[in-house]
Amino acid sequence: MDLSLPEMVYQITGHKVELCYHCHKCSAGCPILMAMQYGPDLILQMVALDERDLVLSSKDIWLCAGCYTCSTRCPNGIEIPEIMDSLRQVAATEGYRIGESDAHLFHRLFMMVVGNLGRSHEAAMLGMFKVLSKVPITNDMRDGIRLFMRGKVPLLPKMTKARQGVRELIERSG
Repeated sequence: MDLSLPEMVYQITGHKVELCYHCHKCSAGCPILMAMQYGPDLILQMVALDERDLVLSSKDIWLCAGCYTCSTRCPNGIEIPEIMDSLRQVAATEGYRIGESDAHLFHRLFMMVVGNLGRSHEAAMLGMFKVLSKVPITNDMRDGIRLFMRGKVPLLPKMTKARQGVRELIERSG
C-alpha cells in the first residue's frame, strides 16, 4: 500500500505535520533560510498537501542544519529537524536526485570521520570536503588560518575512548 507523504513522515517520526498552523516562527528563526528555496514553514505545508515531488526534490531538506532553532520556537512542539531527516530518508530511498549534492557529500564525510575518531574533526572534514567537492581550497583559506591561529581548529584529531561504540552505533543505524 502506498502511503501519502504526511503518513510516511508520521510513520518515521511520530510527528503530525498537520499540527502546523503556519505561524512562521520556524522560518523566522532558521539560520539557513537565506539559502533555502521554501523554508521550514512551506516545506511542512507542502508535506501536509502531499506535494511529494516538490518536497523530495527540494534542496531545502538537504540544507537543514538540524540545529533545532525551529523546534524551540514552534508553539506546537513539531520537531522539524526530525521531519527533514525523514524526508531525506524517503528521498534517498525513492531515488530522488539529491537537491544539494555537496550536503550529501558532507554528511558522508562527517559520518566517516565520526565513525573513525568517535567525534568530529573540522580540519579533516574541511580538507576532504575541499578535495572531493572540487571547491577551490583557497576560497576560505584566510578564515581557516585565523581559526587555526586562535586554536579553534586543531590540526591533529583527538580520538575518544568510546570510538568503537560510536562506530557500532553508526553501523547499526544503517
